[in-house]
Amino acid sequence: MSQEPQNSGAHIPVLLDEVVAALEPKAGEVYVDGTFGAGGYTRAVLEAADCQVIAIDRDPDAIKRAEPLKREFGERFVMLEGCFGDMAALLHGVGHDAVDGVMLDIGVSSFQIDEADRGFSFQGDGPLDMRMARSGESAADVVNTYEEGRLANIIYEYGEERKSRRIAAAIAKDRADKPFERTKDLSGLIERILGRPPVKKGQRAVHPATRTFQALRIHVNDELGELRRGLMGAEAMLKPEGRLVVVSFHSLEDRIVKNFMAERAGRAAGGSRHLPGPIDAGPKASFSLKSKGAVKPGDEEMDRNPRSRSSRLRAAVRTGAPAWSSVRKRRG
Repeated sequence: MSQEPQNSGAHIPVLLDEVVAALEPKAGEVYVDGTFGAGGYTRAVLEAADCQVIAIDRDPDAIKRAEPLKREFGERFVMLEGCFGDMAALLHGVGHDAVDGVMLDIGVSSFQIDEADRGFSFQGDGPLDMRMARSGESAADVVNTYEEGRLANIIYEYGEERKSRRIAAAIAKDRADKPFERTKDLSGLIERILGRPPVKKGQRAVHPATRTFQALRIHVNDELGELRRGLMGAEAMLKPEGRLVVVSFHSLEDRIVKNFMAERAGRAAGGSRHLPGPIDAGPKASFSLKSKGAVKPGDEEMDRNPRSRSSRLRAAVRTGAPAWSSVRKRRG
């Protein structure tokens, strides 16, 4: 996300009505909430129709938050611990070969941002962690051990930070004396070397560490790779007429979703319209687009929930054509 959500918007599902409308819940159907988080989308879908929702989350804290929904909805709600990029294997593990809809809310949850001990935010002081699954390499590991050039590339690629080399050089210099352990250690360094930018009237102040923290979080959790795997998993698991609904908060994420849906719908950029197409046109379209562009929040929602400002919703409907990954495997 380009900016961290403020507490005033914490735990409010973004574009909730639009997500439910695009998913079109129907009685007897099965849906996947690949990014359970606080359960807002799951609850709304379960209340919209007599259907079943299978939720997935890799955060152990999210698994605990699912208990009230289990008690309320019984067998209509199933909670699975894991990565949504592995949804095909997870769904097969609970006896499902196909589903009627998949919804994804990409990025970090408000719960994770608000809890300082998770280390996602520079708003409060906590350990420099950022791991959604609470396992594997932490942000502190990356900051303290990665070679300066690699660190600069991560900050530039995933944070779109133009001053990435300056930041990486300062990190490498300071960590030689004392490793970075706390979020305030890192955010303080970045603020010291970049300074606070002037704030124009009517605009919110953006902390100079925003892009670096975003980059580290995306890298630590392989968020873009997870998104790509999740989109292909949804393509493999959705029935014909099944709906894929994705909410993203950053241009990097939205670009992946937009390009995936356009390609699978046969609308990827190609040659000139005045020239004949290639002999091998490729696989048949596996999706049709529900709308040409992204759905954005209205003024009322943005005022009510600041987190929604950068959100974009894209939706597509599965066709009866085979998933492209299976076609390519057969051709290979």
